[in-house]
Amino acid sequence: MTVQDSNKSSTALRALHVMEMLGRAGRPLSVAEVAAGIEADRSTAYRMLMTLLDAGYVRRDASEKYYQLGYKLLSLTRGLLNDGERTELIGSALARISAETQETAHYSVFDRDACVLVQRSRGTQLVSVDFQIGDRSPLHCSSAGKTLLAYMDMRRVEEIIARGLPRFAVNSLTTPEALRAELARIRAEGYSLDDREFHDDMRCVSVPVFDKNGMCAAISLSGPCSRFTIEKLHALRVPIATVATELSRKFGGMP
Repeated sequence: MTVQDSNKSSTALRALHVMEMLGRAGRPLSVAEVAAGIEADRSTAYRMLMTLLDAGYVRRDASEKYYQLGYKLLSLTRGLLNDGERTELIGSALARISAETQETAHYSVFDRDACVLVQRSRGTQLVSVDFQIGDRSPLHCSSAGKTLLAYMDMRRVEEIIARGLPRFAVNSLTTPEALRAELARIRAEGYSLDDREFHDDMRCVSVPVFDKNGMCAAISLSGPCSRFTIEKLHALRVPIATVATELSRKFGGMP
């Protein structure tokens, strides 16, 4: 065990893994399913679930055989997603983009190894890409993810590259050389495109937003290839870049 590992609680990590499993499952899980998921015996899984149940992070159905996430988690996320004036400024910016483009606008941030959607404003298009708050997308093959990577410390970028660049769609960037070249282009031109890199029938465009601490977020628009041609991506870049620049100024990230 390394010094770093000695500072970790394996029990706490396992409890978090249980909650992640329940969140991903989309349905209640039995003790046996939880045990298999965390590679533990049923008695260990049961004790873990009882602890989380008592704390309010897990709830049990009427049969007392199946478990799912508890509503207490909503209390925790409320503080994360409602950051006062900042949240209001982002919401207003996204609403302005949606009104101008009729597309759903997304605001995403970096979280560990992924790009996470934290705010959005729905557009009026009937055919659209329906991402949900909290959805995670890969950094190397989504427009918002590549935007975040482009303005990240290069040591961290290389760490992410070293973990591997799996293929998600027909045009995913799967080699370090291709990704590094793309990130250099994004920094030079100030925007990112996803041309069927995350999903085979989806294209996206994204621009960065900066705050006074130099942290980067991403505003993006996504849609099906039938509507989102490359030409349309370049046209959509203009309104979102304008709004992103204004938002960066309000955050103190630009003069």
